[in-house]
Amino acid sequence: MDSTAFLRRIGIDSYGGPPRLDALTRLHEAFVDQVPYETIQYQLTLGGPLEPEESAKRIIAREAGGYCFQLNGSFALLLTTLGYQVRMHRGSVHTVTRDADIDATHLVLTVSGLAEDPERVWLVDAGLGDGLRQPMPLELGTAEQYPFTLRLRRSEKTADGWRLDHDPRQGLIGMDFESAAVGLDAFAAQHTALSMDPASRFVTVASAFRRTRQSVVVVRSIGMSETFADRVDHTLLDNPADYFTALADIFRLPLPQYGPADRDRLWRRVWAQYEAFLARTSGSQREEDAG
Repeated sequence: MDSTAFLRRIGIDSYGGPPRLDALTRLHEAFVDQVPYETIQYQLTLGGPLEPEESAKRIIAREAGGYCFQLNGSFALLLTTLGYQVRMHRGSVHTVTRDADIDATHLVLTVSGLAEDPERVWLVDAGLGDGLRQPMPLELGTAEQYPFTLRLRRSEKTADGWRLDHDPRQGLIGMDFESAAVGLDAFAAQHTALSMDPASRFVTVASAFRRTRQSVVVVRSIGMSETFADRVDHTLLDNPADYFTALADIFRLPLPQYGPADRDRLWRRVWAQYEAFLARTSGSQREEDAG
């Protein structure tokens, strides 16, 4: 991987010295601020790379961001190149619509060997969308990561694992992962299913997330929200110009590989997803009224 180009892509012009916590924090913050968690890539073409080198090339070219396998895979490669000791772990995400056992649908990273305390282990996760902004020590306790309060505790899903409890205001309720380290091949089957199945949640809804210092910005189909400590602002991107401007300027996703025809196809797809959402919600309201 061209680590210099990758560092430049996330806004870091120079980097040197041994692995330290301040440097790891700087890298993590820059990555989640500049590289979006996104499923736009699966709206016109199913599949996509699992290999970190290929994911990194697309990220550097601003053709895609990624989801957990691609984001944490490429971040792990970058950290390893810079001298960090990185391990991969099988995990799963708990949302308002999903609470599964640890099934390798999420890739989690831990880092150790930092100069200040080589034995201390840190949770690193750039692939949770609205999750971590900074590394967390892999210990029982809470961390304030504006605008959220995050908590680490022992997992109830496995005898030897961890649970990250997220802010209750968000759709992401929590994430569980095993302590055992695995290789990238442990996620190959789930990557195929999540990125290739037309019924996959990554295919049926176009989304993008950006974790900034000030807020968390999310777009699903054409509805955009920005979460602060004291409020959530909502915006409807109801025309193609606003939608593609938001992708480029807010989510750092200009999609240079998409010409006018592809952009038209993508716009029609996300608009249809919004209409389907309206139909579902209006149907639910009618059922409530009838009851």
